[in-house]
Amino acid sequence: MAITFITGGQRSGKSSYAQQLAEAVSDQPVYLATARHWDADFTKRIQRHQADRGPQWTTVEEEKHLGRLPLENKTILLDCITLWLTNIFHDNSYDVEVALKVAKNEWDLFTKMDNQLFVVSNELGMGIHAQDEVSRKFTDLQGWMNQYIAQKSEKVLLMVAGLPLTVK
Repeated sequence: MAITFITGGQRSGKSSYAQQLAEAVSDQPVYLATARHWDADFTKRIQRHQADRGPQWTTVEEEKHLGRLPLENKTILLDCITLWLTNIFHDNSYDVEVALKVAKNEWDLFTKMDNQLFVVSNELGMGIHAQDEVSRKFTDLQGWMNQYIAQKSEKVLLMVAGLPLTVK
């Protein structure tokens, strides 16, 4: 598994840059969408991402169980870790330790396949501290999972103002 991890702030250009990378190495990439349709605003966000992709893309939607997908020998853009973790965190009653264990296990199952993988995530801990306990716990969960994925990645990029900065 060749993993390129792309992280950064909201609207930093992560998804579009990851899409360009995937399209450069495959004429039939797979877009692995992890978003859950929480409300009408989120559905609009999903539709905007869908409109940005051309007909060469195959979209697979999976909210949590990445390791169960039959995606061997593919170029995959996973967008995004933050939404995937949100689903796991929510479905495990906002327990950080349980959610982190579940996420690491699922990640390890998923990355056993032989794929070219581009992974989009968010850097949440670079701003002010969240006001409520659940948000602070999620920021910790996101940071720990980002570290876990980055350690296992061949390349790590930080997106700032639409520009990729090589971290690893």
